[in-house]
Amino acid sequence: MFSSTVLLSGLVASVLAAPALEPRAGSCTFTDASPDAATAIKNKAGALLMPPVLTVLSLDLTKLNDGTHVIFQGKTTFGYAEWEGPLISFTGNNLLIEGAAGHSIDCEGKRWWDGKGSNGGKKKPKFFSAHSLKNSNIKNLNVLNTPVQAFSINSVTNLGVYGVHMDNSLGDSLGGTQHRCFRRWLLYRPVVKNQDDCLAINSGTNITFTGGNCSGGHGLSIGSVGGRSDNTVKTVRILNSSISNSDNGVRIKTVSGATGSVSDVKYDTITLSNIAKYGIVIEQDYENGSPTGTPTAGVPITDVTINKVTGTVKS
Repeated sequence: MFSSTVLLSGLVASVLAAPALEPRAGSCTFTDASPDAATAIKNKAGALLMPPVLTVLSLDLTKLNDGTHVIFQGKTTFGYAEWEGPLISFTGNNLLIEGAAGHSIDCEGKRWWDGKGSNGGKKKPKFFSAHSLKNSNIKNLNVLNTPVQAFSINSVTNLGVYGVHMDNSLGDSLGGTQHRCFRRWLLYRPVVKNQDDCLAINSGTNITFTGGNCSGGHGLSIGSVGGRSDNTVKTVRILNSSISNSDNGVRIKTVSGATGSVSDVKYDTITLSNIAKYGIVIEQDYENGSPTGTPTAGVPITDVTINKVTGTVKS
């Protein structure tokens, strides 16, 4: 049962003095991201009302009360800084995080894009951290132009992600790269336009991705697996999705020389269109940027089903 409401309305990039906080019962309209406002939202139950037009560089909502309902409305933007991010972060229990009709969260990533992604150049903030969420849902967010990786989902239990629309297609012509979208859960009907993995599952169990529409990136990936603190991927279902105008279709990639395991993975009913390189890739020789050409057996891949993966590949 969601018990309190936070409205995130029209965040813009200016830094002014924080206003006095005025309590209200039952809901909180959060119309700025000043440090005092963010602290108040994390530590108070229920009611806050803020005037518009104040922000800082990020939105830290990692200590919300159980049952909080967070609503993004209007246009949310961020100031510029070269740092690791994330721009938005959540932890908590029984949260509902959603976007109102007509809203957008525009990271204006072109300010960071230099064609090097996370491999060099400017330090680029990751967009959205959903870590240690329990019994929560993320719904109907409209995200534009993340500086680098978009959603990082880690150490969650019973998390549903529904109807997220992420459009980084502006980066096709402005040097945007390395937009990995969802990491480590139920992901239902996401729409992703990017330049790297649409889905990259590095570790985790009992993950379902269904009804996705991916365009412009590197496909739906398990991995890379290996070289992290947790290197087990188990019971993953990637279903009823489409991949177009991308380098690859479906792929499983494990790191050369690393240890871990990939098991009980099913790709089913995946439609490919205009794939540049490979429709299906399974490799055990991965290093960032390219395969090594020397597969290793430290991350065994077992019990994989690939069914009804159909479509067109250029090469």
